[in-house]
Amino acid sequence: MNDWTAWVGREERRSDTLDAALAARWLATFDLPTPTDGAMPQGIHLCLCPPDAPTATLGEDGHPVRNESDASFLPPIPLPRRMWASSRMEFHAPIAIGATIERTSRVASVTPKSGRSGEMVFVDVVHDTAADGALAVRETQTLVYREASPADAPLQPPEPGEGMFDPAEWGAHRTLTPDSRLLFRYSALTFNTHRIHYDAPYAHDIERYRGLVVHGPLSASLLLQLAARELGDNRLTGFTFRGVSPAIAGEALHLAIHESDTGIALGAFADDGHEVVRAKATVR
Repeated sequence: MNDWTAWVGREERRSDTLDAALAARWLATFDLPTPTDGAMPQGIHLCLCPPDAPTATLGEDGHPVRNESDASFLPPIPLPRRMWASSRMEFHAPIAIGATIERTSRVASVTPKSGRSGEMVFVDVVHDTAADGALAVRETQTLVYREASPADAPLQPPEPGEGMFDPAEWGAHRTLTPDSRLLFRYSALTFNTHRIHYDAPYAHDIERYRGLVVHGPLSASLLLQLAARELGDNRLTGFTFRGVSPAIAGEALHLAIHESDTGIALGAFADDGHEVVRAKATVR
């Protein structure tokens, strides 16, 4: 595996505007009302300053091809499979409709690892999102690159087992079924062209998923909305989440939250109770 230290510290800057039309599309995607004070719900930053790579530069998986040029923000790691593994978010201020957005992204680390699943490389990227000149959200995203699965590899995740999610262990919960329409809309909001979210034959035959995969940030956004429902709008100061298992479109997703003296725990679970996303939060 190559030495990618030259990419550490590389920066990218993007700008955007959270105009009324974008806000309306985001709210419509999640069936949410327009906020009376103009402050958008937490999670909107994930749909701001999206990538804009030309179609001709996309690889087989739908991600922009990485190369050695100065224009390549992420290092040209040769491992073909890319996943969003986790995020750590710090919320400094709400983002209002009409705000001018500036985002600075920086590669913080590139860490090769070897494990039972083969070679992997973890890339941490820090995104500072400013609204009208003031820092609104700082997020550290961890991306993982890994080897391709064999053509005959078992589909992931496995078929649901005989268990059942038990909401009694949680303070509050919500159940919904993310379908292909929701995935399509979220891909459109984020300009995400990774084919596992919309191309079922590709997801099944090439990346060996059992169906279309629910975006990690989409699951995180749904958990943030559950936190807002239970704790109040724009109350969180911090939120971390980690993908444990893929969520599959068309299957029930159980979202849960529990507040205790030790903190706020959140999670997303499949119908048989296996964990999909693990998260925790802090409040103002």
